[in-house]
Amino acid sequence: MGLAVRVPQELSARVPAEQRGPGRGRDDVRLMVSRGTEVSHRAFRELPELLRAGDVLVVNTSATLAAAVDGRLGAEPGGRPVVVHFSTRGDDGRWAVELRVPDGAGATRPRAGGPAGAVVRLPGGARLVLEEPLGGGSQRLWWARPDAGVPGLLARYGRPIRYGYTERDQPVSAYQTVFALPSSDGAGSAEMPSAGRPFTARLVAELVSRGVQFAPLVLHTGVSSAEAHEPPYPERFAVPAATAWLVNAARAGGGRVIAVGTTAVRALESAVPAGAGGLVRAAGGWTDLVVTPERGVRVVDGLLTGLHEPEASHLLMLEAVAGRPALGRAYAEAVRERYLWHEFGDVHLLLPEEGPHGPHC
Repeated sequence: MGLAVRVPQELSARVPAEQRGPGRGRDDVRLMVSRGTEVSHRAFRELPELLRAGDVLVVNTSATLAAAVDGRLGAEPGGRPVVVHFSTRGDDGRWAVELRVPDGAGATRPRAGGPAGAVVRLPGGARLVLEEPLGGGSQRLWWARPDAGVPGLLARYGRPIRYGYTERDQPVSAYQTVFALPSSDGAGSAEMPSAGRPFTARLVAELVSRGVQFAPLVLHTGVSSAEAHEPPYPERFAVPAATAWLVNAARAGGGRVIAVGTTAVRALESAVPAGAGGLVRAAGGWTDLVVTPERGVRVVDGLLTGLHEPEASHLLMLEAVAGRPALGRAYAEAVRERYLWHEFGDVHLLLPEEGPHGPHC
């Protein structure tokens, strides 16, 4: 869609909030609140004041993988250095990967994908063979076949994916949310479900004490690539029966369903079958759902999310939740008030507009 705003480079969050000064924590970020085209500015720690008993926060419990591994192109010693971003594991044992070029400063630059048959040598003697583009008209992500177990490879040699707007490498713990649960099969997200990052155990306890409920689901996010702004690829997800029940009960009782992150929206909306009357069902597998204004949202009333680039495809989902006028007004305000962008930045809460007789969903 694209928004008519320009985000200055200095508004990129370069380090996590807790590293920006003594005594700071993860929840020391700002919170922009949109109700229709009305915008207000709060601290994230004030989130409990904005929610009410009976509301449900839908959270993604996918853990973030150390998904970047150094490698070299070619079957023989030598070869050009590359960084492999492991994105998504396929059902046939292959992995979708993006090969990138080291920039000399600890981050990477994009490169053309392929070619088919190319070999990438990895640490520990492992190898990866590129087979074919993932599809969707892009040459960026390729299916590749590793000759070793990727979860073990990442655990031993991997580091979190990092883009050039960040200042330095961070430990993988900096990319885990308070909701993250390790998967028994080593699966996880190539990039952090970052809307959940500012939550702390203390804030979760305060929300629960006020009657706000948490409904967990899983969506293992693939590599987005900060430069490409492509629509999301198919991703693995699971919505458990307990979460479906919580969401349906909240809607029946007048509570609001607020997704924490675009990943939670994609997974939850994928669990609403056509013709189900808006009821969420337990579901899992692969989702290729792209939430757009034309498709709309069926169960999500609000969204807590980070700030996205003005060209990002995720903005179509935000427009589906809040409408284009609300989004344009909010992003203009965010630039004017110098909010911070990206995974370590500030956050944006989109709530249903409240009319003269109280809220409506």
